[in-house]
Amino acid sequence: MATERGKRLAGAERREQVLKIAAEEFAEHGLHGVSAEVIARKAGITHAYVFRLFGTKKQLFLEVVRRAFATMTDGLATSAGPASGMEALAAMGQRYDASLKDRTLLLLQLQAFAACGDDEVREAVRESFGQLWATVSDTTGLDAVQIKTFMAFGMLLNTNAALAAADVDADWARQATTRIHAGLFSHLTTEVNR
Repeated sequence: MATERGKRLAGAERREQVLKIAAEEFAEHGLHGVSAEVIARKAGITHAYVFRLFGTKKQLFLEVVRRAFATMTDGLATSAGPASGMEALAAMGQRYDASLKDRTLLLLQLQAFAACGDDEVREAVRESFGQLWATVSDTTGLDAVQIKTFMAFGMLLNTNAALAAADVDADWARQATTRIHAGLFSHLTTEVNR
């Protein structure tokens, strides 16, 4: 019986395997903290094959980052279903809360922001973040200030997850990880923020 590492995979399966390994490695170490050789070794292939599949390490990183943002965006859209307004936002909030268990997904987003010193990465992250923002805005139809507040809380939740703040016995950690209730955003409108 062949081991997972030793068995021959079809091209599409191998590509998915490399993407999964790369996501874990980039989430943990960032764009510049891991080599294509490490990813290749963990996949049981040569680093030349990684380059054949993705072109460059940066292209692999960009694909992994785009997928992470797309997963979050699709998850939020699906969770809202046909709802709009605060009902959709509440459903998205629950979905976002559930996604906090996927540390790789959240760390990839943070690593993507950290790598934005590179023009090509910054452009890809802008595009992905813009799609996430537009999905929340278009689906809910809420005021820009409400969307901004929701997104800001999402970034705090990402930070909490990265810090494992729920495991910290300190006032700041308890305050930072306080549950967010759906009605929190209803009073935040452009009118009251002028």
